[in-house]
Amino acid sequence: MHTGKKVRLRAIREEDLDTIVRIWMDNSLLASDKIPYPLELEEVREYLKKIRSDGNGYIFAVETLADHSMIGTINVSGINWHHRYAYVGISLDSELHNRGCGTDAMEILLRFIFEEMNLHKVKLEVFEFNPRAIRVYEKCGFRQEGRLREEIFRYGRYHDVLVMGLLQEEYRSTTC
Repeated sequence: MHTGKKVRLRAIREEDLDTIVRIWMDNSLLASDKIPYPLELEEVREYLKKIRSDGNGYIFAVETLADHSMIGTINVSGINWHHRYAYVGISLDSELHNRGCGTDAMEILLRFIFEEMNLHKVKLEVFEFNPRAIRVYEKCGFRQEGRLREEIFRYGRYHDVLVMGLLQEEYRSTTC
């Protein structure tokens, strides 16, 4: 387990699957086309099994320290060991936004990535219409590296996707 000030990251358990489906179905801000939508329990189970078996990623349950409730997932994926980079993603229960849980979870994951995995860079994609997530990522030191113009179609129109990155040396000089 990896512990922060408000949350801990732990292995996903079978009893977490219903919560994951609920959170992912409610979270219209998921930036991954790899997650099937609409979700079914068996598809989530297979998706998690694939992440665990391919050796190129980790996915954790995000659990509160206060009451030990599972409130979301956070992952590192697409690990390239030769070039030492990976992608990150987070999805939390929408009822817990603006409470610092996402920032704390990201800080824990970045510590794992840079201090334990010794990667050089992490990157992510975020929808331009998700200012809450962009603020969290910037607070953690991520910088915008690019913009994929009109990359996704949501809410009746096309939107840009921002590409953000964080280098190990930048992480060392930034605290979420």
